[in-house]
This record gives sequence, C-alpha cells and structure tokens, in this order.
Amino acid sequence: MTDEIMAPDSIAGVGQGDVAADTLVRVNDLVKHFPINKGIFFRKQVGAVQAVSGVSFEIKKGETLGLVGESGCGKSTTARCVLRLIEPTSGRVLYRAETAGTAGKRTEIIDIASADKDTLRRLRRDMQIVFQDPYASLNPRMTVASIIAEPLVVHGIGDRAERIDRVKELLKVVGLNPEHTNRYPHEFSGGQRQRIGVARALALNPTFMVLDEPVSALDVSIQAQVLNLMEDLQNEFDLTYLFIAHDLSVVRHACDRVAVMYLGRIAEMADRAALYERPMHPYTHALMSAVPIPDPGKEKARRRIILEGDIPSPINPPSGCRFHTRCSRAEFPLCSDEEPHLREIEPGHWVACHFPEVKQVV
Repeated sequence: MTDEIMAPDSIAGVGQGDVAADTLVRVNDLVKHFPINKGIFFRKQVGAVQAVSGVSFEIKKGETLGLVGESGCGKSTTARCVLRLIEPTSGRVLYRAETAGTAGKRTEIIDIASADKDTLRRLRRDMQIVFQDPYASLNPRMTVASIIAEPLVVHGIGDRAERIDRVKELLKVVGLNPEHTNRYPHEFSGGQRQRIGVARALALNPTFMVLDEPVSALDVSIQAQVLNLMEDLQNEFDLTYLFIAHDLSVVRHACDRVAVMYLGRIAEMADRAALYERPMHPYTHALMSAVPIPDPGKEKARRRIILEGDIPSPINPPSGCRFHTRCSRAEFPLCSDEEPHLREIEPGHWVACHFPEVKQVV
C-alpha cells in the first residue's frame, strides 16, 4: 500500500496505474450516509446516519482481509458498498477484472461504484457473498438444488442436466452429500446450511468473496469446521476474501491482514501478526485486552482495558478524532478538533491516531 491510497483525490482516472499488479480490490474514500427523512407527504431530509465515512483499503489477490469492530461500526455496510448491493454515497471501488476477448483474456480496472448495469451484471459472476445468518439467507420454499443452481439460471449457464451435475459437484466440494439435492433447508443443521450458502456462492466460479460474519451464528464446534472449509476452498480455487467479523479470535485464525473500524472509519490496519503483537491505536488496545488467553497465569496477570461511556451516535459523530470521547490518552484541543489521518507508522502498519503507542496487551 502506498500513500496514494490515502489520498484518493489525487487519482485522475481509472487505469492500470491506479491499482498495483498484485491488488484485486482497492477502495478509496468510500462514504455511505443513510438519509433521515421527516414528514409523510412532503418528506424532507433532516439528517443522515454516517455509517461509513471515508474508508480506504486494498485487498491483494489470494489474501484474506479481516474487517473488525463493534456492532454498528459500519463493517457490513462497507462490504455491501464494495459489492454495490447498496449504493455508496461517494468514493471509488476499483476492481481488477479479467475479461475474455478475441486475443484471449485481458485485464481491466473497473470502478464498481460508478459502473453501469451491464458492467455490474458481468462482474456479479466474479463477486459473491456469504451471509451471516444461514437460517435467513436460504429460501425455505426452495430445494437445495434450486438454491445452489439459481445463480446459474440467472446467468443462463448450462441446461437443466448440467446444472444438476454442477450442484452435486458443489455439494461434494463443501462436504455435503450430493444425493441431498431435493431436501429443503429446514432438514439441515446450521453448519450444513452455511455450507449450502458457500456452495451457492461458488456456483459461478468467483474470484472475490465477501464473508459477512459467516460463523457468528454457529456453535463453536461448528465454527472451526466452516473456517477450515473456507481456507481449503481459498487454496483450491485461488479465492480472495473480505472477512467481516467481531470475534478477534476467529479473525486471528482466518485473516492475513486486519483493519479495525470504529464509528465508520478505519482506526488501524496491519498484518495479522503486527496487529496482535504490536497494536498502536488505543481502541485496538481495548479490543485486544478482551481476547481470551489460553494460559491461566497470563490471563490473571494482564490488565483488562474497559472503555468508559457509550459509542457516539453515527447521526452526530464527534468532531476531530471519533474515539476521543472514550480515549484515556486524548489531549485537548488537538484530539477534539483535528481528525487524525490514517498514516503508515511502520512498514505496512497504518494508524489513525495523533499519539500512537505500541502496547503489549495479549
């Protein structure tokens, strides 16, 4: 990552030079505000929920980027804006797409945030999502075969026999019995339903997948199975993941790099080892202090950091650093007046704090 990604306004146009050769997705200054309207007949906007405010990051080919933070910090909204399942207010999402041409495959950089409908439809085959709730994300009135084959039907791929063969192949890939194609979702456990959701996401041979808290609704014993499955599939099919989670233990196991979000902005971003061993942002310090340690002696000796106060409302976030209202190291008026920009403190380690400090908490 270079300084350019933190200064997205300097990018003149969408070209090969805007995205590094090993980068698949690059997000620049992504913003999503949900309007608050008042009135029945003459609706007037009286405010906005600032769910995502100027988020920038990149995801390299074949890696897993974890996006973590408290509930309501904007993780899932960011992911849905990246896929353009919801329309971003502003910003750019540059995607390195491979398209087939007369001279073979060629690479082009596409801004998903401003792409037209035809381009988006073509990109849908490359980008898929696995939703958080395996009970709500599968249609209870459809059989497993219909659920997994639906993307193939939408994109007009294969005839009925070929689609059934593909469904059985995908069920085998995710560790389910290929003969269960005519069963309904209620006949499966939560872990099996999530595997069906993964199979559906794999149907179109995607390159990039968003995993929106894929194991948070599952029992701990099943979480490891699903995580190991996702890792095996990544290695087998050369997939790139954006992994949304709030469980830092899961993120430590599953991700290569981690970005920590707070109130719609990225507070810290680094390689997994650097973030867990050398966290620099006070918010990250507090999160890490809550991660259980499987050593009773160390667990008893360490000091838990308890954040005081409530998370500010995204309707009216604090000025300056958004974390200053709960930060023990905040200095006024600097922290309350001046917003800290995400800057590279160490190679590959980015922190949005006026007073970053390495602190061993785990």
